Amino acid sequence: MHFSIPETESRSGDSGGSAYVLRKEYGANVLPAFPPKKLFSLTPAEVEQRREQLEKYMQAVRQDPLLGSSETFNSFLRRAQQETQQVPTEEVSLEVLLSNGQKVLVTVLTSDQTEDVLEAVAAKLDLPDDLIGYFSLFLVREKEDGAFSFVRKLQEFELPYVSVASLRSQEYKIVLRKSYWDSAYDDDVMENRVGLNLLYAQTVSDIERGWILVTKEQHRQLKSLQEKVSKKEFLRLAQTLRHYGYLRFDACVADFPEKDCPVVVSAGNSELSLQLRLPGQQLREGSFRVTRMRCWRVTSSVPLPSGGTSSPGRGRGEVRLELAFEYLMSKDRLQWVTITSPQAIMMSICLQSMVDELMVKKSGGSIRKMLRRRVGGTLRRSDSQQAVKSPPLLESPDASRESMVKLSSKLSAVSLRGIGTPSTDASASDVHGNFAFEGIGDEDL
Repeated sequence: MHFSIPETESRSGDSGGSAYVLRKEYGANVLPAFPPKKLFSLTPAEVEQRREQLEKYMQAVRQDPLLGSSETFNSFLRRAQQETQQVPTEEVSLEVLLSNGQKVLVTVLTSDQTEDVLEAVAAKLDLPDDLIGYFSLFLVREKEDGAFSFVRKLQEFELPYVSVASLRSQEYKIVLRKSYWDSAYDDDVMENRVGLNLLYAQTVSDIERGWILVTKEQHRQLKSLQEKVSKKEFLRLAQTLRHYGYLRFDACVADFPEKDCPVVVSAGNSELSLQLRLPGQQLREGSFRVTRMRCWRVTSSVPLPSGGTSSPGRGRGEVRLELAFEYLMSKDRLQWVTITSPQAIMMSICLQSMVDELMVKKSGGSIRKMLRRRVGGTLRRSDSQQAVKSPPLLESPDASRESMVKLSSKLSAVSLRGIGTPSTDASASDVHGNFAFEGIGDEDL
């Protein structure tokens, strides 16, 4: 990937200065190509085109931990977002939703980045500072049936107000959700009343939308605990259920177990789960552990119209995103599995965050974040604290819901080592190698 700044950008304002610093710090061949900026005012169509380019650029950069942690680079991106949308720095009200649909209204600056907004939401809810790192903000699209389709996790260098306002649609929302995967960390959050209520609301919501797999008997037990307002006991039971704490993506297509297979992908518990419906309406599930993924990559392509050639009159085709990972199917057999989904980049980011969490836990570290404070002052805190409401009682589950059947038995354990060249045409720079697992042995697989 190459980083290039057009002459018009390199001569103009802070963006050009930041670009020079970035090229000096990282080199011209490390960074992805940045969307060009023009000297003159942009038309509405050009503004929208640049917004889309910036969004894809930020998601691509988020997959590189070195770039994602660079304050120089983050500052550069924050200015680019604000300049593109021509949003002045001013105080505004921003609506953030909890998992149960409850609205939290916070006062922020249009130039506030994700962490600032997250701290403002935590202050409004009275969530302690040492628990803020256990939660994240997500950009979602509300469907017609009220369900949320997760677009992406808002990144540290993003400006949440600008991100939502630039989409110019009421269906896009910001949602607060826990940011970790290992349910063992629930104990830290459940010690606090607000943290307990947030976890409880999220779990009830996940069960209602079918993300967590529940039998009739388990549902009866959960509803009984809910009626007694036994939130901790409710969560303890929920932790034993399949797909507890998972993030579910929209229906998509995979080439496993066969080509063009319709699947529903979920991420959680250090794995990607692929659910598919076989003839006879029986559900099957294939689970792919991140500790068996030798490497992965995200690619994009624009399908050609029928006939194999593009025509100027046909306009641009829709970009197709694919997540492909090389998986250890058996002790001596690696196989590429490809998922075609508009959410492929977010799936990749989920994989990386699960790897990061595994390595932090392996080293005995903590997932609590060292929160950055605003330069020149502390975060504004509202005097009015808003309680987290309990969700309504669970509705009865669908009586026709089938039990899940595993696709295959447990695979042989093999440790993962160095990363070589992938078995397809992608260049090595496009591949995310699982170097983080060099110290994990057979007993961890």
